Amino acid sequence: MPMKKFKTESKKLLDLMINSIYTNREIFLRELVSNASDAIDKLYFRSLVDEKVDINRADLAITVGYDDDERVITVSDNGLGMTKDELDKNLGTIAYSDSFEFKAENAEGDAAADVDIIGQFGVGFYSAFMVGKRVKVVSRSVDSDEAWAWESDGVDGYAIKEAHRAEHGTDVYVYLKDDTDDEDYSGFATEHRLTDLIKRYSNYVRYPIQMELTLSRAKEAPADAGDDYRPEYETYTEVQTINSMVPIWKRSRSEVSQEEYDEFYKTDFRDFEAPARTISLHAEGQLTYDALMFVPAHAPYDMYSKDYKKGLALYSSGVLIMEKCEELVPDYFNFMRGVVDSADLTLNISRETLQHNGQLHAIARRLEKKVKAELASMRDDDREAYERFFKEFGRTLKYGLYTTYGMAKDTLGDLLLFYSAKEQKMVTLDEYLAAAGDEPEAIFFAAGDSIERLAGMPIVTTVLGKGHDVLLCDDNVDEFCMMALGAYPFGEGDDRTMVPLKNVAGEDLGLTTEEEKEQAEKATEDNAALFEAMAGALAGKVEKVVVSTRLTDAPAVLTTEGAVSLKMAEMLKHAPGSEEAPDAHVVLEVNAGHPVFETLRAAQGAGEAEKVADYTGILYDQALMVEGLLPDDPVAFAQRISKLMV
Repeated sequence: MPMKKFKTESKKLLDLMINSIYTNREIFLRELVSNASDAIDKLYFRSLVDEKVDINRADLAITVGYDDDERVITVSDNGLGMTKDELDKNLGTIAYSDSFEFKAENAEGDAAADVDIIGQFGVGFYSAFMVGKRVKVVSRSVDSDEAWAWESDGVDGYAIKEAHRAEHGTDVYVYLKDDTDDEDYSGFATEHRLTDLIKRYSNYVRYPIQMELTLSRAKEAPADAGDDYRPEYETYTEVQTINSMVPIWKRSRSEVSQEEYDEFYKTDFRDFEAPARTISLHAEGQLTYDALMFVPAHAPYDMYSKDYKKGLALYSSGVLIMEKCEELVPDYFNFMRGVVDSADLTLNISRETLQHNGQLHAIARRLEKKVKAELASMRDDDREAYERFFKEFGRTLKYGLYTTYGMAKDTLGDLLLFYSAKEQKMVTLDEYLAAAGDEPEAIFFAAGDSIERLAGMPIVTTVLGKGHDVLLCDDNVDEFCMMALGAYPFGEGDDRTMVPLKNVAGEDLGLTTEEEKEQAEKATEDNAALFEAMAGALAGKVEKVVVSTRLTDAPAVLTTEGAVSLKMAEMLKHAPGSEEAPDAHVVLEVNAGHPVFETLRAAQGAGEAEKVADYTGILYDQALMVEGLLPDDPVAFAQRISKLMV
C-alpha cells in the first residue's frame, strides 16, 4: 500500500497534537464519539435541504465496540460518511476541519438552528494516537457506493485504499499501544472502562451510543426444584444504549419532578441525601446556556481542606469539557454543585479549556445573582431550612466577606446570621437593626469560643442592661468578618445610613454619658499612684490601667485599643506567619464601685506593694479566663490564689 505524507510538517505537528495539546489520554473516546455525532448531524442537516437524502432519524446512532483479544476499540456511526478525497483532505491535513467549514457554510438559512457541530478544529481525531499505535478509518459517503480505508501509525504519513462498507457512515478502529510499566492501554478495551468513559464525557450526546453488553440472568428452575434450590445463572449479550442523550438541565423546570432532580443530583454528584435547593436556569441572548445547580444539604467532609476543589461541570453541546470549572462560582459559593452547558463557548484547540474567559465571567455573574436570590428566598420563606443551610455553609459566606476585604458585602451581608443575646435566636443584621429602633447607634457584637461563655461576659450584660442587643459570635472567622463589613446599611433612599459594627470589647462603644466619663476621669486622677503600680505589675501585658465606665458587677475587664482584639490576637498568634502578626493593645479596666477596688486601695495606702502586684495579677488572669483565654502563667496564678487563701 503506497504511503502518503501528511500535508503539513507532520512529524512535529502530529507529535504536538498527540503529546501536548491533550493532557488526559482517556478523552480520545470523547473526541471520536463527538466526531461521530458531528457526522450524523451533517447527514441530518443534508436530509433537510436535499430531498435525495432520505433518512429515519430514529435509526441514527453511534456504536462503540471492543475486542480485548485483538486489543482494538471501534467507534462507528451511520452519518454522512466521507469519499476518498474527503478522507485525504480531512485526515491527511492535520488541523483541517470540515466541521468548521460545514458550520461556516450553513451559518444562515432556515435550517441553521439545526446546525450544532461539536468539532471545529480538526484535531480531535488525532487524540486516538495517544492510546493507539495504529488507527484505521473505513468510510462510505452518502453520495457514493464506494468505501475507502484510511490508515496510519501516526508518525510520518498514511495510506488510502479501497474497502467495503454496506451503508454510508464511518468506522474508526484504534489498535491499542503495547502496555508499559506506566501505562495500561489494554484497560481501555474493556466493557466497564468504555461504558464509564461514555457516561462521564459523552452521556448527553444527542444520538444513542450503543454497546453490546454482557449481562446475566437466572436460568429457569427445573420442574422438580425443591425449597433448597439455588438458581443458576447464565450470561448473554444484548445491545444497549449507554448514554442518556437528553440532559435533564435542558428540560423545562415544569417538565421535571423534584424527585428526578434529586435522583440526578445524588447519582451524578455522589451524595446520599437530596439537595437543599435546586436552581434551574435557561438563558438566551448574546450568550445562550443552560444551568442546573444544587445547594447540598450538608458540607462535604473535605470542604475546608486544601484539597477541596470548587466548580461546576462545564459542557459544550452536551459534551463534558471540564468536570469542575472554578471560574463559574466565587469562593464564597464554593459549595454549589451543578452543570452549565453552552454551545456558544469559544473553546481552545483541545476542548479542555476556553479561549475567552470573558464568556465564563458573564455566565458566572448571572449564576451568582441566581444563587443569591435563591438563598435570600430560602431565608425569607423557609427560615428553618435556611438556618440548617447556614449551619453547614455560613462559615464559607463569612470567610468570603473577609477574603474579599468587604467587597462582597452587597452580596453576602444580608445572608449572614448571628445569635442574638436578647432574642436568644439567630437573626440577620437587618432584623437586628429593625429591633433596635428608628436610630440605631451601632450593631454590637462579642467574639469568643462559645455562646454560653459570651452570654455571661460582664461587658455583654452591661450592654444588654443599657437596652442594646449583642450578637454573640462564636466562630473564629466572625470577628474578621465583622471587621470586613465595618458598617451595615439601615433605612431606604435618602434616609439610608451606615450603622457601624462595634466589638463590645473595643475602646469606645458610645454608651457612656458625660457624667460617667467625668466620674471615671476623677477616680483615675484620685488613684493615680495605684494605677501606676498596677500598670507596673502588668508591664508588657497591658498598655494602661483605667477606671471602667462599662462595668456594673464584675471587678475588672480587658478591653483593647485599635482594631486587634484579644481573641483576634490569640488566633493570629497561631496562624502561619505569626511572627509578623500584630499585637493587641490591651487595657485593664477596673470597676471603681466594686469591693475589690477598695481592697486594692487599702493595700496601696498601707504600702503593701507585693499584695497590690498579686491582686493585680489575679484580676488580670481572671479577666483573661472570662475572655476564654488561659492565664499567661497558670502556675503563678495558682500560687497567687494560694497565697491569698492563706
